[in-house]
Amino acid sequence: MLGLQSLPTFGFLLDIDGVLVRGHRVIPAALEAFHRLVNHQGQLRVPVVFVTNAGNILQHRKAQELSALLGCKVEPDQVILSHSPMKLFSQYHDKRMLVSGQGPVVENARVLGFRNVVTVDELRTAFPVLDMVDLERRPTATPLLRSDFPAIEGVLLLGEPVRWETSLQLIMDVLLSNGNPGTGLATAPYPHLPVLASNMDLLWMAEAKMPRFGHGTFLLCLEAIYRKLTGKELRYEGLMGKPSLLTYQYAEELIRQQAERRGWTAPIQRLYAVGDNPMSDVYGANLFHQYLQMAERGVWAEQQGAGGPQEQRPSATRSCTSILVCTGVYHPGEPGSGELPFHGHRDFSFRPGLLQASHVVNDVHEAMRLAFHEEGWPW
Repeated sequence: MLGLQSLPTFGFLLDIDGVLVRGHRVIPAALEAFHRLVNHQGQLRVPVVFVTNAGNILQHRKAQELSALLGCKVEPDQVILSHSPMKLFSQYHDKRMLVSGQGPVVENARVLGFRNVVTVDELRTAFPVLDMVDLERRPTATPLLRSDFPAIEGVLLLGEPVRWETSLQLIMDVLLSNGNPGTGLATAPYPHLPVLASNMDLLWMAEAKMPRFGHGTFLLCLEAIYRKLTGKELRYEGLMGKPSLLTYQYAEELIRQQAERRGWTAPIQRLYAVGDNPMSDVYGANLFHQYLQMAERGVWAEQQGAGGPQEQRPSATRSCTSILVCTGVYHPGEPGSGELPFHGHRDFSFRPGLLQASHVVNDVHEAMRLAFHEEGWPW
């Protein structure tokens, strides 16, 4: 029995905020879970990938942060940030891209492969008259128009920015001017410049009692403004982060690589996705499970949402089980909790069945215990 159990055939996809931590505080159940998840040598007993929709931090910094919080070594390639799959969009890596977000956005963009990026602050400096909402930041004199600023060829939305009014205005200027915000066009081009976005979460859970706005709220604002001004829909060349299939396919590949490095020769056939947000974690895990089931039957599912450069390839993974915890966004028994409005992104249709978790448990410790029991492993 021990020989068989030393070769796992299952692994975990773990959300972070609301599952392992709340803000900067680790959830006690997570410490207990990881105490049981590591062996006597301090190594994980099964493959684990941390899948977060956060993106305002570098991958190796997030790994260091998790290592300190959980008391076990977390490698950078065990962490998927919301924008990590942008590494696959190589056709845009040499284009001049406007990047929006906060934190180390330039460094993150370069890690993803983008070699020619312009920040919103750099664009604002080049064209001071574009940012006019904050009276204190308006230029006191009319600057000369720049004619030497190279055209922008696309937009990267890595996460919620700090000054929404500035980012919304300048991104719109770039889209409506075909990348030349110092000029004006009589008619806005359509299709517009390519837009890549990550993290569709409308809300997320920090220390506050109520959820906070996420990048999905910023995208909602941008889409509404674009539609109001042009009469057309904002289009994405790629939407990354949960619940996109691309993110789960990327996570599956990291699970496979992790098992390979550990010398676990048995294929990883079952994944358990643990999260606190029905609209991203549960929906995404169930969508991926549905995709795996169709692939097993030889029927390739149509990618929902802007998916990006994905290859349909055979997979050893047979299932992805969604487990919803009650330590974050989701709280059972709240008034009206049975008929919540759909908080998912516009490009992901409302499908009630995908919002139903396979299991609902109190916390991540119970989630892991359930999975180990399902697999016949001691916990």
